[in-house]
Amino acid sequence: MGAGHRSRVLTIHECTVGHDRTLPLLSGLLVMTLEEITTMREIEFIDTRFDPDLTPFHGLAKQMAQAFGYTADLKLDKKLAQLLRLRVAQENTCAYCLILHTKTAREIGIEHATFDGLGAWWVSHLYSEREKAALSYADALTRNDPEFQEKHDAVATHFTEVEIAEIAAIVINMNVWTRLKLAQGATPQHK
Repeated sequence: MGAGHRSRVLTIHECTVGHDRTLPLLSGLLVMTLEEITTMREIEFIDTRFDPDLTPFHGLAKQMAQAFGYTADLKLDKKLAQLLRLRVAQENTCAYCLILHTKTAREIGIEHATFDGLGAWWVSHLYSEREKAALSYADALTRNDPEFQEKHDAVATHFTEVEIAEIAAIVINMNVWTRLKLAQGATPQHK
């Protein structure tokens, strides 16, 4: 890293509850007894490769995130949109995005089993046919699947054209962010 590099830090508290299960702890959102909390640690992210603000690209990505990121107001169901974001983060193995979007999934009330099983959505009964069509579309768009038209046709049986456009925008936005975070080396570590 060159002189003048600024380390970006996102802090997430995590706690270990009975049977060594680790969960993010968000102030006021996760209610536990003192007996349940056995350890508390903070996670921070450091940029190990470059500062993303060295070019205007990071600002452009932020504009896309405002329109289609996890705080955006979309017509698409909020929980499905979050599952799509998390799925792209899994596909692109982005630690920053996996942690951020798992935390957000918990915040908006997605059942733990739903996001815990997301890595094998296609063999699970936890997801509706509608959700499976959207997840298949997200995977195909992320992987540049040569049979993408088939996935589009399937998603079109469940969603309006506006919803499909939003699904595509969410997936494209997440592909930008996962690749940016991977390139800049956004690496989690315990404080």
